Amino acid sequence: MHWFTENPGAGGLRHLAIPKLLERLDALCEGTIAVDTEARIVWCNDKYLQMLGYSDPQSLLGRDVEEIIPNSLMRQVVKSGEPILLDLMAFGSETFVVSRLPLTGPDGKVIGAVGICLYDKLHHLKPLLGKFSQLQDELAETRRLLVQDRRPRYTLASYVGNSPASLDVKRQARRAAQLGSTVLLLGETGTGKELLAQAIHASSARASQPFIAVNAAAIPEALLESEFFGAAPGAYTGADKRGRDGKFKLAHGGTLFLDEVGDMPLQIQAKLLRVLQEQEVEPLGSNKVIKVDVRIIAATSIDLVQALAQGRLRRDLYYRLNVLSITLPPLRERIADLEALCEGALEQIAERTGMARRELTPGALQRLGGYDWPGNVRELRNVLEKAVLHSDNRRLVADDFDTILPRLAAARTGASAVVQPLAQAVAAAERGAIEAALAAAGGKKTEAARLLGISRATLYEKMALLQLF
Repeated sequence: MHWFTENPGAGGLRHLAIPKLLERLDALCEGTIAVDTEARIVWCNDKYLQMLGYSDPQSLLGRDVEEIIPNSLMRQVVKSGEPILLDLMAFGSETFVVSRLPLTGPDGKVIGAVGICLYDKLHHLKPLLGKFSQLQDELAETRRLLVQDRRPRYTLASYVGNSPASLDVKRQARRAAQLGSTVLLLGETGTGKELLAQAIHASSARASQPFIAVNAAAIPEALLESEFFGAAPGAYTGADKRGRDGKFKLAHGGTLFLDEVGDMPLQIQAKLLRVLQEQEVEPLGSNKVIKVDVRIIAATSIDLVQALAQGRLRRDLYYRLNVLSITLPPLRERIADLEALCEGALEQIAERTGMARRELTPGALQRLGGYDWPGNVRELRNVLEKAVLHSDNRRLVADDFDTILPRLAAARTGASAVVQPLAQAVAAAERGAIEAALAAAGGKKTEAARLLGISRATLYEKMALLQLF
């Protein structure tokens, strides 16, 4: 105990109390150890000595505490001056319940720290440890699910079809996976751009790393910056007090899929260009620059050349993204794949709904083959699911699609008009108006909403209902 008595100025009640306190702790606790300002051991009682497997206290004095107790946090307590009141410390095969307290001199400065082993038998804290163990299990499961969610669900085999157009897409995708360059996926809505992006990632050297997707058109403009680049704690009103990681940081080491990149505001385009050039991001409200290693796969369903001409897309960003472009053909240009696509979709519908797997008669397949499919594969899946839910036939026939595809019914009967439920007529009218507005606006949804006289949020809601994404 001589270390305390030799400290200059350590007198009075504190001088007398500290040794008495340690003696009391020595009697009540399973073990006690003390360190100086350099986290060197200056005292250890007999109980702690035995727990550590030593017999001679002199063999410990003056040695760094981490040399004897590798997981010790005593140095942290000395440096911060803050106690760690209750903690679990692993030592070899044992786990101890410990408290760590800073020791101060008369002037208030930290002169060392004391570590107290409260229990070496954890049964004293069974309720607390049970809850701790449960939280640890829940955290591990959450992390597992998060990692699983950020891994690609699709491979190149998921891009169904053996038509010349489909085989060419797969060939280009394999080459893109090998090269590791920025990829730009072009094509109408519903052609499978995200599926192909995941397939490219799954076939690349980054397959074991995260795949993060973000739809630039589905996020309010005010939140795009924080969504992409993250935000410091309290960066703006309503921001998370702990801050948040942006998609670039979440995708570090992996792939970031930027869907509908053509709808991105010009201000964000400029910041995105800098990230692509410098491979670093600066979170909103922060001066800290974070290095990132991210591969970009971008996608759009609008005409980017037209967007350039209209000033809605930065030319330098276009050239940065358009390193290796792949155009996904619409379903009407790969109609030879229709049967295989239907078989795959019907199998997935059966697995998801638990209903019996359906088949298509040649007549049903012919009926579907005569449709122009403006919504492409996404619309095909939607039509097949509706037919499954509305029909009891094990084999779906042509008539099962008449009410789902009214334009086909009109063409088949030669009628000038088709009488249909009001809800379907309204939906068809809204679809036509939205498609016309999008065409007039060059695919820019904000402008299309203005032309229709509705808000951008309402437009997105209607497009989702009508399967126009």
